Amino acid sequence: MSITDWPAGERPREKLLERGAAALSDAELLAIFLRTGVVGKSAVDLARELLARFGNLTQLFAAGEKEFCAIHGMGRAKFVQLQAVLEMSRRALQEEMRSGDALASPRAVRDFLQLLLRSRQQEVFVAIFLDAQHRVIASEELFQGTLTQTSVYPREVVKRALHHNAAAVIFAHNHPSGVEEPSNSDRLLTDALKQALQLVDVRVLDHFVVAGAGCLSFAEKGML
Repeated sequence: MSITDWPAGERPREKLLERGAAALSDAELLAIFLRTGVVGKSAVDLARELLARFGNLTQLFAAGEKEFCAIHGMGRAKFVQLQAVLEMSRRALQEEMRSGDALASPRAVRDFLQLLLRSRQQEVFVAIFLDAQHRVIASEELFQGTLTQTSVYPREVVKRALHHNAAAVIFAHNHPSGVEEPSNSDRLLTDALKQALQLVDVRVLDHFVVAGAGCLSFAEKGML
């Protein structure tokens, strides 16, 4: 049965307009993005198939072009559209962070970092540089590593902080394994970065570990 034959209150678009986007399931939201299905499958059926194939939205968003386009009904145009939506979301969250005190908008910081890092297949280390009022100056991916580790050099971090004339910094890295708890190496690295940056009067405000849908804050856990 085509979606147009469904009761109006069950159609994803009408449901969103009536009840808001939060009322829709992942498959319904994805169906709105897809717009159309394929022969014998509605857009919702195709969305459910995609989620079953990749496991969840996070893994779907992380899929490469070849893997994504291998699904019947998908193609380069849909892949490009999806990447554009993801990039617009990242930029919108970055703009929200830039608009005021980053510490006063912790949700925007978390959302930005999760969208940036949770689907990455290798460890990535990110720094968000802030001014004296904790407004975002810039965010940079400073180091990339393997599935389980990345090498971070405090000297290079200090150089980037001085380059941006930063007064404070927030760090983040991901755990592709999905384990949210920071390792002993993570703790030692954070301490080393704090000590190095203290020499140039730059404060470390937080260090986030992004793992799947989780985002652990060193500051909230009392580890800074």
